[in-house]
Amino acid sequence: MRKLKRSARLVEMTQYLLSRPHTLIPLTTFAERYGSAKSSISEDLGIIKEVFEEEGLGELHTLAGAAGGVKYTPLVRQSDALQFVREFCRLLEQPERVLPGGYLYMSDLLGRPALLQQIGKMFATAFAGRELDVVMTVETKGIPLAYATASWLNVPVVIVRRDSRVTEGSAVSINYVSGSSKRIQTMSLARRALREQSNVLIIDDFMRAGGTIRGMMDLLQEFHANVQGVGVLVESADADEHLVDDYISLARLTGVDPRTREIRVSPGSYFKEADEQ
Repeated sequence: MRKLKRSARLVEMTQYLLSRPHTLIPLTTFAERYGSAKSSISEDLGIIKEVFEEEGLGELHTLAGAAGGVKYTPLVRQSDALQFVREFCRLLEQPERVLPGGYLYMSDLLGRPALLQQIGKMFATAFAGRELDVVMTVETKGIPLAYATASWLNVPVVIVRRDSRVTEGSAVSINYVSGSSKRIQTMSLARRALREQSNVLIIDDFMRAGGTIRGMMDLLQEFHANVQGVGVLVESADADEHLVDDYISLARLTGVDPRTREIRVSPGSYFKEADEQ
């Protein structure tokens, strides 16, 4: 128990909440931590709640009763999200990013922690109202996105492998059809990695036809799991058909000219979804 001035207590309480998103924290936790009355703690939380909402940091939800407490839900304001994605689109439109097949080089961007945290917070905002147990992705480039998203949702990450590994024990493997190349490929998931009937959020870095995501959805059926949402960083507009209908994308690749190396990227369905809510 530490006796702190109110200003110091507010700072530490704020940091405590920010580091524990989507976690119900009893008021007694703060009262015992700072040796303060619950009434004082409630007043402090009221101040923090007001600042969070004014600055677009998220929301504080208070639950009354003996089993109640306070929960922090990270959220990104629509205007801030749009400004971020427009800048992200400009980065993707750099001519040197063009790869064979109309793909974009994004590995350098996926190595920037600050950028990943913002992307993860946007996905956490989009799926904040859904019951989630894990975030799932397929190796390899989707992994940093999945961890960034899971950190804001405060849930574990499950990684689907391209092949089974001895170090992960027995696994469930399936064959799936790649949406772009139409090739038969394999993916697997360790049996111990996911409980049956889990609620899963799928996150991926790039989607053309959606074959990989559809493969993950089929794999989840083997675990009797429930797909609660699909988030894609960049979707391609040139697919003849999509194997996944219900998904949210942050950016949309609308055109690539290999000769002129002109790339056109626009904000994705994330903003359409937000406008309809």
